[in-house]
Amino acid sequence: MNDVARRKAAKEFVKFWQGKGYEKGQSQPFWLQLLGDVYGVEHPAQFISFENQVMLDHTSFIDGYIEETKVMIEQKSLGKDLLAPIRQSDGTLLKPIEQAKRYAAELPVSKHPKYIVTCNFAQFLVYDMEHPHNEPEEILLENLPEEYYRLDFLVNNGKAHLRKEMQVSMAAGELVGKLYEAFLQQYRDKTSEESLRSLNKLCVRLVFCLYAEDAGIFGQHDMFHDYLAGFDTKHMRTALIELFRVLDQRPEERDPYLEESLAAFPYVNGGLFADENIEIPQFTDEIRSLLLEKASFDFNWSEISPTIFGAVFESTLNPETRRKGGMHYTSIENIHKVIDPLFLDELKNEFTKIKNNTVKKTRRMQLENFQKKLAQLKFLDPACGSGNFLTETYICLRKLENEVIRLLTGGEMILGELLNPIQVKINQFYGIEINDFAVSVAKTALWIAESQMMKETEDIVHMPLDFLPLKTYTNIHEGNALRMDWAEIVPPQELHYIMGNPPFVGARLMSIAQKNDLLAIFENVKNAGNLDYVSCWYKKAADYMAHNSVRTALVSTNSITQGEQVAILWKPLFEHGVHIDFAHRTFRWDSEASVKAHVHCVIVGFSCAPNNKPKIIFNDEQIAFANNINGYLVDADNIFIQNSSKTVCASAPQARSGNKPIDNGNYLFSEEEMEEFLKKEPEAKKYFRPWIGSYEFINRKPRYCLWLGECSPAELRKMPYCLERVEAVRKFRLASKSSGTVKLADKPTRFHVETVPDKTFLVMPLTSSERRRYVPIGFITPNYLASNLVVVVVDANMYHFGVITSNVFMAWMRAVCGRLKSDYRITKDNVYNNFPWPQPTQAQKEKIAQTAQAILDVRAKYPDSSLADLYDDAVMPFDLLKAHRANDRAVMEAYGFDVKTTTESSCVAVLMKMYQQLVEQAK
Repeated sequence: MNDVARRKAAKEFVKFWQGKGYEKGQSQPFWLQLLGDVYGVEHPAQFISFENQVMLDHTSFIDGYIEETKVMIEQKSLGKDLLAPIRQSDGTLLKPIEQAKRYAAELPVSKHPKYIVTCNFAQFLVYDMEHPHNEPEEILLENLPEEYYRLDFLVNNGKAHLRKEMQVSMAAGELVGKLYEAFLQQYRDKTSEESLRSLNKLCVRLVFCLYAEDAGIFGQHDMFHDYLAGFDTKHMRTALIELFRVLDQRPEERDPYLEESLAAFPYVNGGLFADENIEIPQFTDEIRSLLLEKASFDFNWSEISPTIFGAVFESTLNPETRRKGGMHYTSIENIHKVIDPLFLDELKNEFTKIKNNTVKKTRRMQLENFQKKLAQLKFLDPACGSGNFLTETYICLRKLENEVIRLLTGGEMILGELLNPIQVKINQFYGIEINDFAVSVAKTALWIAESQMMKETEDIVHMPLDFLPLKTYTNIHEGNALRMDWAEIVPPQELHYIMGNPPFVGARLMSIAQKNDLLAIFENVKNAGNLDYVSCWYKKAADYMAHNSVRTALVSTNSITQGEQVAILWKPLFEHGVHIDFAHRTFRWDSEASVKAHVHCVIVGFSCAPNNKPKIIFNDEQIAFANNINGYLVDADNIFIQNSSKTVCASAPQARSGNKPIDNGNYLFSEEEMEEFLKKEPEAKKYFRPWIGSYEFINRKPRYCLWLGECSPAELRKMPYCLERVEAVRKFRLASKSSGTVKLADKPTRFHVETVPDKTFLVMPLTSSERRRYVPIGFITPNYLASNLVVVVVDANMYHFGVITSNVFMAWMRAVCGRLKSDYRITKDNVYNNFPWPQPTQAQKEKIAQTAQAILDVRAKYPDSSLADLYDDAVMPFDLLKAHRANDRAVMEAYGFDVKTTTESSCVAVLMKMYQQLVEQAK
């Protein structure tokens, strides 16, 4: 089937299936017709199989499986939310993708799917199992005639056009990178700032020319290629310099005797070619081939996405420069997590209401006013990088405007009535960026976006619109946004929205200049030095928004909503009138650059102006409406959990840090190292004790510690190898810059912090994976030594264990703990000591002790499994899960929670109120 036939078949398929879709009765006809009619499979019933059995703890059935291309299908009825959990026959709640993954895990390895498709007849979500943590690609049934190629992977192993636009943009970025490197080698001084600045400008200009010839902006396809191809390598530099000069000249200002090949190029305007003195090196045969063959003749630049390409283009920068600057590149899906709830959803809803108005005269007036509104909106990205937030926002507004134009004109244009129907301009979009190359890229991305959207408008009004010379100018400003007055860029009374993805640099990783930026902005804020760099943009935005209607949404490292940073940042902001309007809780933020950036982020939408819209919390595709969103991104009062050295509940057992040797590793051994040591010094055997930190406890793989703290001098002198270790520790401590550590050298056999209980004690890992529903907690016997990477509770009994291993404590921990990446970091001063304990009856207390013991009894049934195995959600034994659920119910009853209706967020809200009351009572 050719493209025309497939597009026609897809249209007929969509028309037939629009509004239909019953899972049990129509799934098989839907897929058979799709494969046969649209993708040309001759015998689709032999190509796809349905209802294949898979054995879990019960018999289940795979809705659809294509063995040839390794595609698994999980089908749901029309209207079902493909991202929402559905109750299974065994009582568990699983999203369709989780259900499919469970089936996949039971298949032979040779049949593991390459792709999993979840479908509800109107929507396909495609998961690439080579990248199982990536967001799914969405394909809507209604778009199938235009996007049928995105499902080619169903029938052809070699064709996966799921992300064609992205792939083209990535390939374009790779080409730019090759050109960049090839030109760089030709510069006399490769480290000169002026040379590198010139190289950046050269690359931007070349990209614009390559795009312009493919998009028809220059007026003739391959015009740039054909002009340069007329010169040999030796003369290409001069030819390019001459072209750049001509592109910056109005036709009336040009030499009347210009060669025809140059005179045919249009005037560009916009300042892109204004600087005639940039340094351009000599060409080589490699550069000539790269530019004319790879970049021009063999590549179609008109298909790039300016939103993605801007970020990919910027990836030609040195990765080390990106890391130090905190730059992270953003997917279109993640950009929409910011802009949709900030303004785009509201605009789309408004347009839908206008579109559905049946009174023609009123609808026309509303459409005209809506278009004027779009043209008046102004946006600022104060850390705009390559401009992807601004570019994507511009494209979204122009798409809305094009829909308005389509309705106003009825698809026809009366000549002279409307010479230029476009009102939305790129000069509505303001940016601040410290990197000069990124500034150039951002401007170019906006111009490319403007060109692409103008083409779409031309198709609507059926008349040509002149793109060149550039008529609107970008408002991208180069400079340090933290040292600039944003009001001088755009006055607050004229701006509507601030958005962006400011640099991610941790509090301990900032450069001196960045630390000075932060301290200048948080001049009078106590402990501000513990804030991450991104916090600066929150404070600057809050100051800018005071007394006006501007609203902001920023992407941030999740640390600003966890642990000690919450009180430092959010308390002064709330006190000055800031409130949070919406938030995305922690999720992984992936980039589209060639060097991937995986960071764990939150998105916070906030403002000072009154907000009558519902507050929304997004959490793993789930949406919850909130009365108030506090600094922990929880629906609760604005309460701040301060570090405490003692428990807020007098009845709770005190927690301690584990042992901290400060020994430079001299006292710590793997099992093999210990055995080797004991071959030389068998007398030391009684001084070795198992050593448990977070990793060792969870994986049941202890290391060993040489504990000589209670060894007498006489015994120690009989063990020369032990004495050698003691002397090494003493010298290490004496060499320290810390006076406290130097002082500790007087007691080289002792630890800096010593916690050596003489009875069984409870340990909590300091860090644990966020993928676990329950953090593994448990008892260990006194022959073990706990490291400072666990929290130790010496006087804990079975009741205490039951409470802190429950879902109530886990909910509290998830809300207030700090994070290492996205892993939980459970400190005693922040998480454990501030936890509000219940006030149970004696019967409730005994019940919790019983359910807690039941958890340990089930664990004991699996002696060959580590706690990492037992608490992996994918393989957690069902009897252990049942034991935990019984314990959860017992603990929730002790708090007075309704087991059926209490959500995690409502639980945390109550706990925070309890915490506040306890703190006030203690004053």
